[in-house]
Amino acid sequence: MRIHFGTLLLSAMIAMVLWGMAHGTSSIERSIDIPVIFDHVPDDLVITGHTADAVNIRVQGSRAALRNVKDSKLEYRIDMAGARPGPAAFEVETSSVEEDLPRGARIVSRSPSSIEVSLEQKGRKSLAIRADVEGEPAAGFGVSSVEVDPTHVWVTGARSDVLRLSEVVTEPVPVAGATQSVERKVRLSLGSDHVWREKDGDVTVRIQIDPVPEDQPAAPSRRKS
Repeated sequence: MRIHFGTLLLSAMIAMVLWGMAHGTSSIERSIDIPVIFDHVPDDLVITGHTADAVNIRVQGSRAALRNVKDSKLEYRIDMAGARPGPAAFEVETSSVEEDLPRGARIVSRSPSSIEVSLEQKGRKSLAIRADVEGEPAAGFGVSSVEVDPTHVWVTGARSDVLRLSEVVTEPVPVAGATQSVERKVRLSLGSDHVWREKDGDVTVRIQIDPVPEDQPAAPSRRKS
């Protein structure tokens, strides 16, 4: 029995097309983590904690549909309008996320089922800035003076954290082995994730280093306590 080569080739092509159609339309699942975004937080409140940074969703659909899911464009948004100080719980409802999925894909599960958020009243305060001078100048030299510009900064954030602060410290400014004055632009260490500067701007530390007379001991540098 002789089988024509063209018939075999046609049969193989039809089989490949049917295989591709079957696999392209078969239902599969995919797990995706989408970031949580908090919208419309009242101006007088600060979020001090939440139980989840992301919501995990399982999406079901054809391979073709899931290939078109754009992870980077998916977000889970929580409307915080009208929130009050204290704890609050929000049920995770994914219908708005499902609207952003391509046709043929749907969400079959999500985790967690709810997200708890802690909110606190906002406070503000003007604080002195202290330079953290690290190390000792070279032998025969000492720190004559330390200046910070500006001398104070306004901070805002969670009221309890703001009230606990008595000053703001700069990042360390090394003077070890120095024989000349030091001037450096530095960042501030606020000591809390829930406190921040009201206005950005440079902070400059100027450390005057001078020779010490032989009959006078070198003054110790100021260190962070």
